[in-house]
This record gives sequence, structure tokens and C-alpha cells, in this order.
Amino acid sequence: MSDSKLREQLLQLLNGRNAHMSFDDAVADFPPVLINTRPPNVTYSFWQLVEHLRIAQWDILDFIRNPNYKSLKFPDDYWPAADAETDWNGWQASVAAFRTDQAELEAIVTDTAVDLTADLPHAPGYSILREIHVVADHNAYHIGELAILRQVVGAW
Repeated sequence: MSDSKLREQLLQLLNGRNAHMSFDDAVADFPPVLINTRPPNVTYSFWQLVEHLRIAQWDILDFIRNPNYKSLKFPDDYWPAADAETDWNGWQASVAAFRTDQAELEAIVTDTAVDLTADLPHAPGYSILREIHVVADHNAYHIGELAILRQVVGAW
């Protein structure tokens, strides 16, 4: 496979253009009154799920870029506090930050000066290619969850 074809496919994987819904589609026209709602049998709210997506994606981006990366404590640092809530501005900030970090990951993928398969200098055994797959896999899982939970509460 050519380098350009690999990069194109990674972008599609990050954006949900193949086998899963995109983040933008999952949050489109989200009802503001439901951002702090916990769907039935779920211990977190819609905003907490979006914030989890943001935090996890940011963490992987930080891991890729930061030679002084410090691991977050799992699972506590990857989720807002169980009783945390936000307002509409907080929801929009979480969504915007997710999009910004996703765009940074896309910029890394499209930068032909970046060797996607080389070990990260500060993390032997880990490559950008691996990390893009991890973030895309994690995002696809939780974006699908978000879409199903919207359906459960009638929020489409």
C-alpha cells in the first residue's frame, strides 16, 4: 500500500467515513436539556461521555507529541467526576475541544514528513500508526454508544 493511500484510509478511520458514525453526526442538534441526563442503566451523562471522548483523545494526542508525557490515572482521570455537570457552554467547549484535537491528529496523519510507522522517540515500541488506530477504535466505540443512547432516550 502506498503511503498516501495509508494516510487517506487513516483519515477516513478518524472521521468515521467508513464503518461508523462521525462524532459530528453523533452530537448534531443535541438537545441542550439532555446534556446532564443519564440514560437508563447508565452511570454517566451524555456530557460525561462526550468529555470522556475528549479526554481520551487528548491523552493520546499528548502521548504522540509530548516527550515528557505523563500517564493519566485510569479510569479516574479519563472521566469527569460522577456528580459533575455542565451547562450548554460547557457542552459546546467539550465538543469544540474534541474537534480541535481530532484536527490535530488529522494534521499529523497528513504531514508526509511524519513517519507513521517509526517508533516514537520517547516511547519505543509505539508508533503514530498504532496510536491513530487506538484513538480511532476508542472513538468509534463511544461514538456508537452515544448514538445508541440518544436513540434510547428519544433524542434524535
